[in-house]
This record gives sequence, C-alpha cells and structure tokens, in this order.
Amino acid sequence: MVILCTTAPDESEPMAKHLVEQGLAACVSVFPVQSYYRWKGAFCADREHLIIAKTTSARVDNAIDAIRAMHSYDVPEIIAVPVRAGHAPYLDWVRRETARRS
Repeated sequence: MVILCTTAPDESEPMAKHLVEQGLAACVSVFPVQSYYRWKGAFCADREHLIIAKTTSARVDNAIDAIRAMHSYDVPEIIAVPVRAGHAPYLDWVRRETARRS
C-alpha cells in the first residue's frame, strides 16, 4: 500500500519519523508541493508537503489513524492506494520493516 497525504511543512518530518519508528511504514518520502483548492468557499494556494508512505495492507489502517492523530487540518487528504506490482526485493523489505513492530 502507498499512503498519500498533504500536510503543513512543519508537520511532515515528525509525521514521517513517527510512521517509520513505529513500524507503520517502511519508508516515507516527503516532497514540497504547491496545492490549489477551494476551502469553505475560498480559493486557496498553499505550500504543503506531500508525504508518500510505503506500508502493507495489514498496517494501513493503523498508519492512517496515526497520520490523522498528528494532522492539524480539519479534513486532511489521506489516500491509500494499493500496490499491484513492484520490485519483489523492495516489496519484501516493506513487509519485513512493517512486520517487525506489529
């Protein structure tokens, strides 16, 4: 599974570290992005960070719960996408890293 989440820049590092340290994700990549959206009727353009967390289906719900608990937004973007294929050694590593603290 891959979890996509946008967040305020100052929240991304603590969130990423928590997910990895707790075994909820094997790896978290963080990218600066510019987001455009409407919120409460107003057009918004904000600098955010996009978090891409690599995890397993067994850990995805716990990872989403942890992100939600740490997130400051009222309605954060948290989207889980299944991985249908990938480099087998990498996927095996993701399984090992997320299983070691289950």
